[in-house]
Amino acid sequence: MRTSVSCLVAATFLVACGGAGVSDTAATAEDPVTEARAFVQWYSTVTADLEKAATTAYWRAANSGVKEDFDAYAAADLALRTHHSDAQRYAQIQRLLKAGDRLPELDRRSLEVALLAYQENQLPRDVLAAMVKKSSEIEQTFNTFRATLEGRTWSNNDLLERLAKETDSARRQAIWEALKQVGAQVGTPLVELARLRNEAARRMGFANYWDMKVRGQEHDPGTLIALFDALEKATDQPFRAMKAELDAELSRRFGIPAARMMPWHYDNPFFQDAPPNEAVDLDVFYQGKTREDIVELARVFFADLGMEFDDIVANSDFYEREGKDQHAFCITIDRGADVRMLLNIKPTADWMDTMLHESGHAVYYKYIDRTLPFNLREAAHIFTTEAIAMLMGALAKNPTWLIERVGADPAAVSKVRPAILEQRRREQLIFARWAMVMFSFERAMYENPDQDLNALWWDTVERLQLLKRPPARDLPDWAAKPHFTIAPVYYHNYLLGELFAAQLRATLAKKVGHVGPTWAMSYSGHPEVGRTLIESVFAPGMRIPWERFVADATGRPLGPEAFVSEVAARAE
Repeated sequence: MRTSVSCLVAATFLVACGGAGVSDTAATAEDPVTEARAFVQWYSTVTADLEKAATTAYWRAANSGVKEDFDAYAAADLALRTHHSDAQRYAQIQRLLKAGDRLPELDRRSLEVALLAYQENQLPRDVLAAMVKKSSEIEQTFNTFRATLEGRTWSNNDLLERLAKETDSARRQAIWEALKQVGAQVGTPLVELARLRNEAARRMGFANYWDMKVRGQEHDPGTLIALFDALEKATDQPFRAMKAELDAELSRRFGIPAARMMPWHYDNPFFQDAPPNEAVDLDVFYQGKTREDIVELARVFFADLGMEFDDIVANSDFYEREGKDQHAFCITIDRGADVRMLLNIKPTADWMDTMLHESGHAVYYKYIDRTLPFNLREAAHIFTTEAIAMLMGALAKNPTWLIERVGADPAAVSKVRPAILEQRRREQLIFARWAMVMFSFERAMYENPDQDLNALWWDTVERLQLLKRPPARDLPDWAAKPHFTIAPVYYHNYLLGELFAAQLRATLAKKVGHVGPTWAMSYSGHPEVGRTLIESVFAPGMRIPWERFVADATGRPLGPEAFVSEVAARAE
Protein backbone atom coordinates (compact mmCIF):
# COMPACT_ATOMS: atom_id res chain seq x y z
CA MET A 1 0.00 0.00 0.00
CA ARG A 2 1.27 3.42 -0.88
CA THR A 3 0.40 5.87 1.87
CA SER A 4 -0.56 9.40 0.89
CA VAL A 5 0.58 11.79 3.57
CA SER A 6 0.98 15.45 4.34
CA CYS A 7 3.49 17.84 5.80
CA LEU A 8 4.66 20.01 8.67
CA VAL A 9 4.28 23.67 7.73
CA ALA A 10 3.36 26.53 9.98
CA ALA A 11 -0.32 27.33 9.63
CA THR A 12 0.30 31.02 9.05
CA PHE A 13 2.71 30.29 6.23
CA LEU A 14 0.27 27.84 4.69
CA VAL A 15 -2.68 30.21 4.78
CA ALA A 16 -0.50 32.82 3.14
CA CYS A 17 0.49 30.36 0.42
CA GLY A 18 -3.10 29.36 -0.20
CA GLY A 19 -4.61 32.85 -0.08
CA ALA A 20 -5.64 35.16 -2.86
CA GLY A 21 -2.42 37.14 -2.70
CA VAL A 22 -0.24 34.29 -3.91
CA SER A 23 -1.21 34.40 -7.54
CA ASP A 24 -2.99 37.64 -8.28
CA THR A 25 -1.96 37.32 -11.90
CA ALA A 26 -4.08 34.18 -12.21
CA ALA A 27 -7.14 35.97 -10.90
CA THR A 28 -6.81 38.79 -13.43
CA ALA A 29 -5.75 36.76 -16.44
CA GLU A 30 -7.14 37.88 -19.79
CA ASP A 31 -8.42 34.44 -20.83
CA PRO A 32 -9.12 31.06 -19.17
CA VAL A 33 -6.20 29.36 -20.93
CA THR A 34 -3.68 31.83 -19.49
CA GLU A 35 -5.33 31.72 -16.09
CA ALA A 36 -5.44 27.92 -16.06
CA ARG A 37 -1.75 27.67 -16.97
CA ALA A 38 -0.82 30.13 -14.21
CA PHE A 39 -2.90 28.24 -11.67
CA VAL A 40 -1.39 24.86 -12.59
CA GLN A 41 2.13 26.27 -12.30
CA TRP A 42 1.41 27.88 -8.94
CA TYR A 43 -0.40 24.82 -7.61
CA SER A 44 2.36 22.45 -8.73
CA THR A 45 5.08 24.50 -7.04
CA VAL A 46 3.30 25.01 -3.73
CA THR A 47 1.86 21.52 -3.47
CA ALA A 48 5.18 19.88 -4.34
CA ASP A 49 6.93 21.68 -1.48
CA LEU A 50 4.19 20.87 1.01
CA GLU A 51 3.88 17.24 0.00
CA LYS A 52 7.61 16.61 0.15
CA ALA A 53 7.72 17.92 3.69
CA ALA A 54 4.63 15.81 4.39
CA THR A 55 5.95 12.52 3.10
CA THR A 56 9.23 13.08 4.94
CA ALA A 57 7.33 13.61 8.18
CA TYR A 58 5.31 10.45 7.66
CA TRP A 59 8.40 8.39 6.88
CA ARG A 60 10.06 9.58 10.06
CA ALA A 61 7.02 8.76 12.20
CA ALA A 62 6.51 5.31 10.68
CA ASN A 63 10.13 4.43 11.36
CA SER A 64 10.34 5.78 14.90
CA GLY A 65 6.92 5.30 16.48
CA VAL A 66 7.75 8.34 18.64
CA LYS A 67 4.85 10.55 19.73
CA GLU A 68 6.63 13.75 18.76
CA ASP A 69 7.06 12.48 15.23
CA PHE A 70 3.39 11.56 15.00
CA ASP A 71 2.47 14.98 16.34
CA ALA A 72 4.62 16.51 13.61
CA TYR A 73 2.94 14.30 11.04
CA ALA A 74 -0.50 15.36 12.32
CA ALA A 75 0.46 19.01 11.99
CA ALA A 76 1.75 18.27 8.52
CA ASP A 77 -1.42 16.52 7.47
CA LEU A 78 -3.47 19.44 8.71
CA ALA A 79 -1.22 21.85 6.82
CA LEU A 80 -1.71 20.13 3.47
CA ARG A 81 -5.44 19.80 4.05
CA THR A 82 -5.64 23.47 4.92
CA HIS A 83 -3.85 24.27 1.68
CA HIS A 84 -6.64 22.42 -0.12
CA SER A 85 -9.40 24.03 1.93
CA ASP A 86 -9.09 27.44 0.25
CA ALA A 87 -12.64 28.21 -0.92
CA GLN A 88 -11.49 30.89 -3.37
CA ARG A 89 -9.12 28.49 -5.11
CA TYR A 90 -11.84 25.82 -5.18
CA ALA A 91 -14.24 28.27 -6.84
CA GLN A 92 -11.53 29.33 -9.28
CA ILE A 93 -10.97 25.72 -10.42
CA GLN A 94 -14.69 25.18 -10.88
CA ARG A 95 -14.92 28.33 -12.98
CA LEU A 96 -11.89 27.44 -15.09
CA LEU A 97 -13.19 23.95 -15.84
CA LYS A 98 -16.26 25.50 -17.44
CA ALA A 99 -13.96 26.43 -20.32
CA GLY A 100 -13.88 22.72 -21.19
CA ASP A 101 -12.04 21.78 -24.37
CA ARG A 102 -10.69 25.30 -24.80
CA LEU A 103 -8.13 24.42 -22.12
CA PRO A 104 -4.99 22.45 -23.04
CA GLU A 105 -5.57 18.79 -22.21
CA LEU A 106 -2.92 18.49 -19.48
CA ASP A 107 -3.95 21.74 -17.79
CA ARG A 108 -7.58 20.66 -17.82
CA ARG A 109 -6.74 17.25 -16.38
CA SER A 110 -4.53 18.83 -13.69
CA LEU A 111 -7.44 21.07 -12.73
CA GLU A 112 -9.83 18.08 -12.60
CA VAL A 113 -7.52 16.22 -10.22
CA ALA A 114 -6.90 19.34 -8.13
CA LEU A 115 -10.65 19.87 -7.86
CA LEU A 116 -11.02 16.48 -6.13
CA ALA A 117 -8.32 17.40 -3.59
CA TYR A 118 -9.95 20.73 -2.84
CA GLN A 119 -13.45 19.25 -2.76
CA GLU A 120 -12.60 16.87 0.08
CA ASN A 121 -11.18 19.67 2.20
CA GLN A 122 -13.80 22.41 1.98
CA LEU A 123 -14.19 22.38 5.75
CA PRO A 124 -13.58 24.70 8.69
CA ARG A 125 -10.10 24.38 10.09
CA ASP A 126 -11.32 23.08 13.45
CA VAL A 127 -13.11 20.17 11.75
CA LEU A 128 -10.02 19.31 9.71
CA ALA A 129 -7.86 19.55 12.83
CA ALA A 130 -10.15 17.23 14.80
CA MET A 131 -10.11 14.61 12.04
CA VAL A 132 -6.35 14.71 11.63
CA LYS A 133 -5.69 14.58 15.38
CA LYS A 134 -7.97 11.60 15.93
CA SER A 135 -6.57 9.71 12.95
CA SER A 136 -2.96 10.33 13.99
CA GLU A 137 -3.64 9.16 17.55
CA ILE A 138 -5.18 5.92 16.31
CA GLU A 139 -2.35 5.32 13.86
CA GLN A 140 0.23 5.78 16.59
CA THR A 141 -1.58 3.16 18.67
CA PHE A 142 -1.38 0.72 15.76
CA ASN A 143 2.32 1.36 15.22
CA THR A 144 3.34 0.99 18.84
CA PHE A 145 0.84 -1.57 20.17
CA ARG A 146 2.20 -4.98 21.12
CA ALA A 147 -0.22 -7.73 22.13
CA THR A 148 0.03 -9.53 25.46
CA LEU A 149 -0.03 -13.31 25.62
CA GLU A 150 1.27 -15.70 28.27
CA GLY A 151 2.64 -12.87 30.37
CA ARG A 152 4.76 -11.19 27.69
CA THR A 153 4.36 -8.88 24.71
CA TRP A 154 4.49 -9.99 21.10
CA SER A 155 4.86 -8.34 17.69
CA ASN A 156 2.38 -9.15 14.94
CA ASN A 157 5.04 -11.10 13.05
CA ASP A 158 5.80 -13.24 16.11
CA LEU A 159 2.13 -14.02 16.70
CA LEU A 160 1.52 -14.85 13.04
CA GLU A 161 4.51 -17.22 13.08
CA ARG A 162 3.17 -18.94 16.20
CA LEU A 163 -0.30 -19.23 14.68
CA ALA A 164 1.11 -20.82 11.54
CA LYS A 165 2.92 -23.52 13.54
CA GLU A 166 0.39 -24.20 16.30
CA THR A 167 -1.87 -27.27 15.96
CA ASP A 168 -3.75 -27.12 19.26
CA SER A 169 -7.10 -25.39 18.71
CA ALA A 170 -7.28 -23.78 22.13
CA ARG A 171 -3.82 -22.27 21.80
CA ARG A 172 -4.60 -21.13 18.27
CA GLN A 173 -7.68 -19.36 19.62
CA ALA A 174 -5.57 -17.58 22.24
CA ILE A 175 -3.08 -16.40 19.60
CA TRP A 176 -5.88 -15.27 17.29
CA GLU A 177 -7.49 -13.31 20.12
CA ALA A 178 -4.12 -11.69 20.88
CA LEU A 179 -3.91 -10.56 17.25
CA LYS A 180 -7.27 -8.83 17.73
CA GLN A 181 -6.37 -7.07 21.00
CA VAL A 182 -5.55 -3.80 19.30
CA GLY A 183 -9.18 -3.62 18.15
CA ALA A 184 -10.35 -3.02 21.70
CA GLN A 185 -7.86 -0.16 21.99
CA VAL A 186 -8.94 1.65 18.84
CA GLY A 187 -12.59 0.62 18.36
CA THR A 188 -14.21 3.52 20.20
CA PRO A 189 -11.86 6.15 18.75
CA LEU A 190 -12.56 4.75 15.28
CA VAL A 191 -16.31 5.18 15.74
CA GLU A 192 -15.67 8.75 16.89
CA LEU A 193 -13.51 9.30 13.80
CA ALA A 194 -16.25 7.89 11.57
CA ARG A 195 -18.73 10.39 13.06
CA LEU A 196 -16.29 13.24 12.45
CA ARG A 197 -15.72 12.12 8.88
CA ASN A 198 -19.45 11.85 8.24
CA GLU A 199 -20.03 15.32 9.67
CA ALA A 200 -17.38 16.69 7.34
CA ALA A 201 -18.82 14.93 4.29
CA ARG A 202 -22.38 16.06 4.98
CA ARG A 203 -21.26 19.66 5.32
CA MET A 204 -20.07 19.35 1.73
CA GLY A 205 -23.33 17.89 0.47
CA PHE A 206 -22.46 14.19 0.39
CA ALA A 207 -24.61 11.42 1.89
CA ASN A 208 -21.73 10.34 4.15
CA TYR A 209 -17.96 9.94 4.18
CA TRP A 210 -18.07 6.71 2.14
CA ASP A 211 -20.06 8.45 -0.58
CA MET A 212 -17.64 11.38 -0.60
CA LYS A 213 -14.50 9.24 -0.77
CA VAL A 214 -15.81 6.98 -3.52
CA ARG A 215 -16.81 9.93 -5.69
CA GLY A 216 -13.50 11.62 -4.91
CA GLN A 217 -11.76 8.55 -6.36
CA GLU A 218 -13.60 9.12 -9.64
CA HIS A 219 -15.91 6.15 -9.07
CA ASP A 220 -19.65 6.19 -9.53
CA PRO A 221 -21.09 4.61 -6.33
CA GLY A 222 -23.91 2.82 -8.15
CA THR A 223 -21.60 1.36 -10.76
CA LEU A 224 -19.14 0.23 -8.09
CA ILE A 225 -21.84 -1.46 -6.02
CA ALA A 226 -23.18 -3.22 -9.12
CA LEU A 227 -19.69 -4.48 -10.00
CA PHE A 228 -19.19 -5.88 -6.49
CA ASP A 229 -22.61 -7.52 -6.58
CA ALA A 230 -21.72 -9.17 -9.88
CA LEU A 231 -18.39 -10.38 -8.50
CA GLU A 232 -20.07 -11.75 -5.39
CA LYS A 233 -22.44 -13.82 -7.54
CA ALA A 234 -19.75 -14.93 -10.00
CA THR A 235 -17.37 -16.11 -7.26
CA ASP A 236 -19.94 -17.63 -4.89
CA GLN A 237 -19.94 -21.17 -6.26
CA PRO A 238 -16.16 -21.39 -6.86
CA PHE A 239 -15.54 -20.00 -3.36
CA ARG A 240 -17.93 -22.43 -1.66
CA ALA A 241 -16.42 -25.41 -3.46
CA MET A 242 -12.88 -24.29 -2.71
CA LYS A 243 -13.62 -23.60 0.96
CA ALA A 244 -15.23 -27.02 1.41
CA GLU A 245 -12.06 -28.61 0.09
CA LEU A 246 -9.91 -26.33 2.26
CA ASP A 247 -11.93 -27.18 5.37
CA ALA A 248 -11.46 -30.88 4.65
CA GLU A 249 -7.70 -30.32 4.54
CA LEU A 250 -7.75 -28.34 7.77
CA SER A 251 -9.84 -31.06 9.36
CA ARG A 252 -7.03 -33.51 8.71
CA ARG A 253 -4.43 -31.03 9.92
CA PHE A 254 -6.12 -30.26 13.23
CA GLY A 255 -7.89 -33.54 13.84
CA ILE A 256 -11.36 -32.05 14.21
CA PRO A 257 -14.48 -32.27 12.01
CA ALA A 258 -14.64 -29.77 9.16
CA ALA A 259 -17.89 -28.44 10.60
CA ARG A 260 -15.98 -27.25 13.69
CA MET A 261 -13.57 -24.97 11.82
CA MET A 262 -13.34 -21.54 13.47
CA PRO A 263 -11.67 -18.31 12.34
CA TRP A 264 -8.42 -19.14 14.16
CA HIS A 265 -7.94 -22.28 12.04
CA TYR A 266 -7.20 -20.28 8.86
CA ASP A 267 -3.79 -18.81 9.84
CA ASN A 268 -4.51 -15.24 8.76
CA PRO A 269 -6.49 -13.45 11.52
CA PHE A 270 -8.91 -12.01 8.94
CA PHE A 271 -8.91 -14.97 6.51
CA GLN A 272 -7.64 -12.63 3.81
CA ASP A 273 -4.90 -15.03 2.75
CA ALA A 274 -5.02 -18.75 2.04
CA PRO A 275 -3.66 -21.13 4.68
CA PRO A 276 -0.85 -23.36 3.43
CA ASN A 277 -1.97 -26.11 1.08
CA GLU A 278 -1.37 -29.56 2.56
CA ALA A 279 0.13 -30.64 -0.75
CA VAL A 280 2.75 -27.91 -0.84
CA ASP A 281 4.55 -25.61 1.57
CA LEU A 282 5.88 -22.74 -0.49
CA ASP A 283 8.25 -21.76 2.31
CA VAL A 284 10.22 -24.90 1.44
CA PHE A 285 11.46 -23.16 -1.68
CA TYR A 286 12.77 -20.27 0.42
CA GLN A 287 14.60 -22.41 2.97
CA GLY A 288 18.20 -21.34 3.31
CA LYS A 289 17.41 -17.84 2.12
CA THR A 290 18.15 -14.85 4.31
CA ARG A 291 16.06 -11.73 4.63
CA GLU A 292 18.74 -9.96 2.58
CA ASP A 293 18.28 -12.56 -0.15
CA ILE A 294 14.61 -11.58 -0.43
CA VAL A 295 15.65 -8.00 -1.21
CA GLU A 296 18.28 -9.14 -3.69
CA LEU A 297 15.87 -11.41 -5.56
CA ALA A 298 13.58 -8.46 -6.13
CA ARG A 299 16.43 -6.11 -7.06
CA VAL A 300 17.80 -8.44 -9.74
CA PHE A 301 14.35 -9.25 -11.13
CA PHE A 302 13.38 -5.63 -11.69
CA ALA A 303 16.80 -4.81 -13.10
CA ASP A 304 16.32 -7.62 -15.64
CA LEU A 305 13.00 -6.06 -16.63
CA GLY A 306 14.91 -2.89 -17.46
CA MET A 307 13.90 -1.06 -14.30
CA GLU A 308 16.69 0.53 -12.27
CA PHE A 309 16.11 -0.49 -8.66
CA ASP A 310 19.30 0.15 -6.70
CA ASP A 311 18.29 3.65 -5.65
CA ILE A 312 14.96 2.42 -4.30
CA VAL A 313 16.73 -0.27 -2.26
CA ALA A 314 19.18 2.28 -0.90
CA ASN A 315 16.38 4.57 0.26
CA SER A 316 14.26 1.88 1.90
CA ASP A 317 13.99 0.27 5.35
CA PHE A 318 13.45 -3.49 5.21
CA TYR A 319 13.86 -5.07 8.65
CA GLU A 320 12.10 -5.18 12.01
CA ARG A 321 12.98 -2.98 14.93
CA GLU A 322 11.25 -1.71 18.06
CA GLY A 323 8.81 1.14 17.50
CA LYS A 324 8.78 0.75 13.72
CA ASP A 325 5.53 0.28 11.79
CA GLN A 326 4.90 -3.49 11.74
CA HIS A 327 3.29 -3.55 8.30
CA ALA A 328 4.53 -2.56 4.84
CA PHE A 329 4.09 0.35 2.47
CA CYS A 330 5.69 2.23 -0.39
CA ILE A 331 5.94 6.00 -0.51
CA THR A 332 7.12 8.48 -3.11
CA ILE A 333 8.71 11.34 -1.22
CA ASP A 334 8.69 13.89 -4.02
CA ARG A 335 6.84 12.24 -6.92
CA GLY A 336 10.28 12.01 -8.42
CA ALA A 337 13.44 10.01 -7.86
CA ASP A 338 13.04 9.48 -4.10
CA VAL A 339 10.86 6.38 -3.78
CA ARG A 340 11.03 4.32 -0.58
CA MET A 341 9.63 1.12 0.90
CA LEU A 342 9.10 0.09 4.50
CA LEU A 343 8.90 -3.63 5.26
CA ASN A 344 9.67 -6.08 8.05
CA ILE A 345 11.12 -8.89 5.94
CA LYS A 346 11.58 -12.49 6.94
CA PRO A 347 12.75 -15.22 4.51
CA THR A 348 9.30 -16.63 3.70
CA ALA A 349 7.09 -16.90 0.64
CA ASP A 350 4.67 -14.37 2.12
CA TRP A 351 7.39 -11.78 2.67
CA MET A 352 8.75 -12.44 -0.82
CA ASP A 353 5.22 -11.68 -2.02
CA THR A 354 5.15 -8.50 0.06
CA MET A 355 8.59 -7.42 -1.16
CA LEU A 356 7.56 -7.84 -4.78
CA HIS A 357 4.20 -6.19 -4.07
CA GLU A 358 5.72 -3.05 -2.59
CA SER A 359 8.40 -3.07 -5.28
CA GLY A 360 5.62 -3.03 -7.87
CA HIS A 361 4.33 0.18 -6.31
CA ALA A 362 7.86 1.54 -6.23
CA VAL A 363 8.73 1.03 -9.90
CA TYR A 364 5.34 2.38 -10.93
CA TYR A 365 5.99 5.65 -9.10
CA LYS A 366 9.58 5.85 -10.27
CA TYR A 367 8.73 5.61 -13.96
CA ILE A 368 5.82 8.03 -14.14
CA ASP A 369 6.59 10.81 -16.62
CA ARG A 370 8.11 13.57 -14.48
CA THR A 371 7.39 16.24 -17.07
CA LEU A 372 3.70 16.02 -16.20
CA PRO A 373 2.19 18.66 -13.90
CA PHE A 374 2.99 17.70 -10.32
CA ASN A 375 -0.43 16.38 -9.37
CA LEU A 376 -0.56 14.16 -12.45
CA ARG A 377 2.69 12.41 -11.45
CA GLU A 378 0.61 9.73 -9.81
CA ALA A 379 -0.76 6.34 -10.85
CA ALA A 380 -3.70 6.55 -13.24
CA HIS A 381 -5.80 5.46 -10.27
CA ILE A 382 -5.07 4.00 -6.87
CA PHE A 383 -6.32 0.61 -8.10
CA THR A 384 -3.89 0.64 -11.03
CA THR A 385 -0.86 0.85 -8.75
CA GLU A 386 -2.44 -1.88 -6.62
CA ALA A 387 -2.78 -3.96 -9.79
CA ILE A 388 0.94 -3.70 -10.52
CA ALA A 389 1.74 -4.54 -6.90
CA MET A 390 -0.50 -7.61 -7.10
CA LEU A 391 0.86 -8.62 -10.49
CA MET A 392 4.38 -8.61 -9.04
CA GLY A 393 3.53 -10.05 -5.63
CA ALA A 394 1.90 -13.10 -7.19
CA LEU A 395 5.24 -14.04 -8.75
CA ALA A 396 6.54 -15.19 -5.36
CA LYS A 397 4.29 -18.23 -5.76
CA ASN A 398 4.62 -18.67 -9.51
CA PRO A 399 6.16 -22.12 -10.32
CA THR A 400 8.14 -20.70 -13.23
CA TRP A 401 9.49 -17.83 -11.13
CA LEU A 402 10.46 -20.24 -8.32
CA ILE A 403 12.67 -22.17 -10.74
CA GLU A 404 14.11 -19.26 -12.70
CA ARG A 405 14.55 -16.75 -9.90
CA VAL A 406 14.62 -18.51 -6.55
CA GLY A 407 16.67 -21.42 -7.87
CA ALA A 408 14.20 -24.11 -6.82
CA ASP A 409 14.76 -27.67 -8.08
CA PRO A 410 12.72 -28.01 -11.31
CA ALA A 411 11.75 -31.60 -10.53
CA ALA A 412 10.53 -30.64 -7.06
CA VAL A 413 8.51 -27.75 -8.45
CA SER A 414 7.07 -29.87 -11.26
CA LYS A 415 5.88 -32.44 -8.75
CA VAL A 416 3.78 -29.90 -6.87
CA ARG A 417 2.95 -27.55 -9.73
CA PRO A 418 -0.79 -28.34 -9.74
CA ALA A 419 -0.92 -27.68 -6.00
CA ILE A 420 0.94 -24.39 -6.41
CA LEU A 421 -1.48 -23.25 -9.10
CA GLU A 422 -4.45 -24.31 -7.01
CA GLN A 423 -3.05 -22.41 -4.04
CA ARG A 424 -2.83 -19.32 -6.21
CA ARG A 425 -6.48 -19.73 -7.20
CA ARG A 426 -7.41 -20.15 -3.54
CA GLU A 427 -5.60 -16.94 -2.70
CA GLN A 428 -7.48 -15.03 -5.38
CA LEU A 429 -10.86 -16.33 -4.25
CA ILE A 430 -10.16 -15.82 -0.56
CA PHE A 431 -8.87 -12.30 -1.08
CA ALA A 432 -11.79 -11.38 -3.32
CA ARG A 433 -14.31 -12.44 -0.69
CA TRP A 434 -12.32 -10.63 2.01
CA ALA A 435 -12.28 -7.44 -0.04
CA MET A 436 -16.05 -7.77 -0.36
CA VAL A 437 -16.27 -7.91 3.45
CA MET A 438 -14.34 -4.68 3.77
CA PHE A 439 -16.38 -3.01 1.02
CA SER A 440 -19.73 -4.04 2.47
CA PHE A 441 -18.86 -3.38 6.12
CA GLU A 442 -17.22 0.01 5.61
CA ARG A 443 -20.07 1.22 3.44
CA ALA A 444 -22.59 0.19 6.13
CA MET A 445 -20.43 1.62 8.92
CA TYR A 446 -20.48 5.10 7.41
CA GLU A 447 -24.18 4.83 6.67
CA ASN A 448 -24.69 4.40 10.44
CA PRO A 449 -21.61 4.34 12.70
CA ASP A 450 -23.82 4.08 15.78
CA GLN A 451 -25.26 0.66 14.91
CA ASP A 452 -23.92 -2.53 16.52
CA LEU A 453 -20.73 -2.70 14.46
CA ASN A 454 -19.44 -5.79 16.25
CA ALA A 455 -22.54 -7.74 15.20
CA LEU A 456 -22.49 -6.21 11.72
CA TRP A 457 -18.90 -7.36 11.26
CA TRP A 458 -19.65 -10.99 12.00
CA ASP A 459 -22.88 -10.91 9.99
CA THR A 460 -20.84 -9.75 7.01
CA VAL A 461 -18.01 -12.24 7.60
CA GLU A 462 -20.44 -15.15 7.89
CA ARG A 463 -22.23 -14.21 4.67
CA LEU A 464 -19.21 -13.54 2.47
CA GLN A 465 -16.38 -15.62 3.95
CA LEU A 466 -18.50 -18.47 5.36
CA LEU A 467 -16.68 -18.25 8.70
CA LYS A 468 -18.33 -19.13 12.00
CA ARG A 469 -18.85 -16.38 14.55
CA PRO A 470 -17.05 -17.14 17.86
CA PRO A 471 -19.72 -17.85 20.47
CA ALA A 472 -20.63 -14.93 22.75
CA ARG A 473 -17.88 -12.72 21.30
CA ASP A 474 -18.78 -9.03 21.36
CA LEU A 475 -15.54 -7.16 20.70
CA PRO A 476 -14.52 -4.73 17.94
CA ASP A 477 -12.57 -7.31 15.94
CA TRP A 478 -13.17 -5.21 12.83
CA ALA A 479 -11.19 -2.35 14.35
CA ALA A 480 -7.99 -4.42 14.39
CA LYS A 481 -7.68 -3.74 10.65
CA PRO A 482 -5.58 -0.57 10.30
CA HIS A 483 -7.04 0.35 6.89
CA PHE A 484 -10.10 1.88 8.55
CA THR A 485 -7.75 4.56 9.88
CA ILE A 486 -4.83 4.94 7.49
CA ALA A 487 -6.60 4.15 4.21
CA PRO A 488 -10.35 4.66 4.71
CA VAL A 489 -12.76 3.68 1.94
CA TYR A 490 -9.87 2.21 0.00
CA TYR A 491 -10.18 -1.57 0.08
CA HIS A 492 -12.43 -1.85 -2.98
CA ASN A 493 -9.48 -0.60 -4.99
CA TYR A 494 -7.50 -3.71 -4.07
CA LEU A 495 -10.14 -5.88 -5.70
CA LEU A 496 -10.38 -3.57 -8.70
CA GLY A 497 -6.61 -3.94 -8.82
CA GLU A 498 -7.02 -7.72 -9.04
CA LEU A 499 -9.37 -7.25 -11.98
CA PHE A 500 -6.92 -4.95 -13.76
CA ALA A 501 -3.99 -7.26 -12.93
CA ALA A 502 -5.86 -10.17 -14.51
CA GLN A 503 -6.47 -8.10 -17.63
CA LEU A 504 -2.79 -7.11 -17.73
CA ARG A 505 -1.68 -10.73 -17.35
CA ALA A 506 -3.86 -11.68 -20.30
CA THR A 507 -2.40 -8.81 -22.33
CA LEU A 508 1.21 -9.67 -21.43
CA ALA A 509 0.67 -13.40 -21.98
CA LYS A 510 -0.50 -12.70 -25.51
CA LYS A 511 2.48 -10.41 -26.09
CA VAL A 512 5.05 -13.06 -25.04
CA GLY A 513 3.17 -15.99 -26.58
CA HIS A 514 2.47 -17.73 -23.27
CA VAL A 515 0.13 -20.73 -23.27
CA GLY A 516 -1.58 -21.96 -20.08
CA PRO A 517 -2.55 -20.27 -16.84
CA THR A 518 -1.56 -16.63 -17.17
CA TRP A 519 -0.31 -16.39 -13.57
CA ALA A 520 2.29 -19.10 -14.31
CA MET A 521 3.96 -17.36 -17.27
CA SER A 522 7.64 -16.52 -17.32
CA TYR A 523 8.81 -12.92 -17.29
CA SER A 524 12.45 -13.88 -17.81
CA GLY A 525 14.00 -13.15 -21.17
CA HIS A 526 11.13 -10.88 -22.13
CA PRO A 527 12.36 -7.28 -21.96
CA GLU A 528 9.21 -6.31 -23.85
CA VAL A 529 7.28 -6.92 -20.62
CA GLY A 530 9.26 -4.21 -18.84
CA ARG A 531 8.99 -1.84 -21.80
CA THR A 532 5.25 -2.39 -22.08
CA LEU A 533 4.70 -1.70 -18.39
CA ILE A 534 6.87 1.42 -18.39
CA GLU A 535 5.42 2.88 -21.59
CA SER A 536 1.77 1.83 -21.38
CA VAL A 537 1.13 1.68 -17.64
CA PHE A 538 3.66 3.70 -15.64
CA ALA A 539 4.61 6.68 -17.79
CA PRO A 540 1.07 8.00 -18.48
CA GLY A 541 0.51 8.82 -14.82
CA MET A 542 -2.88 10.50 -14.39
CA ARG A 543 -2.89 12.26 -17.72
CA ILE A 544 -6.21 10.67 -18.70
CA PRO A 545 -9.18 9.37 -16.65
CA TRP A 546 -8.77 5.78 -15.49
CA GLU A 547 -11.52 4.32 -17.71
CA ARG A 548 -9.68 5.42 -20.85
CA PHE A 549 -6.34 4.40 -19.38
CA VAL A 550 -7.47 0.82 -18.67
CA ALA A 551 -8.94 0.46 -22.14
CA ASP A 552 -5.74 1.82 -23.72
CA ALA A 553 -3.48 -0.46 -21.64
CA THR A 554 -5.42 -3.70 -22.05
CA GLY A 555 -7.65 -3.17 -25.07
CA ARG A 556 -10.86 -3.45 -23.06
CA PRO A 557 -12.75 -1.63 -20.30
CA LEU A 558 -12.26 -2.77 -16.72
CA GLY A 559 -14.45 -5.77 -16.01
CA PRO A 560 -14.59 -9.06 -14.09
CA GLU A 561 -14.18 -11.41 -17.03
CA ALA A 562 -10.42 -12.06 -16.91
CA PHE A 563 -10.42 -12.45 -13.13
CA VAL A 564 -13.42 -14.80 -13.09
CA SER A 565 -11.78 -16.84 -15.85
CA GLU A 566 -8.68 -17.29 -13.67
CA VAL A 567 -10.62 -18.47 -10.60
CA ALA A 568 -13.57 -20.31 -12.14
CA ALA A 569 -12.09 -23.80 -12.23
CA ARG A 570 -9.53 -25.79 -10.30
CA ALA A 571 -6.07 -25.55 -11.83
CA GLU A 572 -4.63 -28.71 -13.42
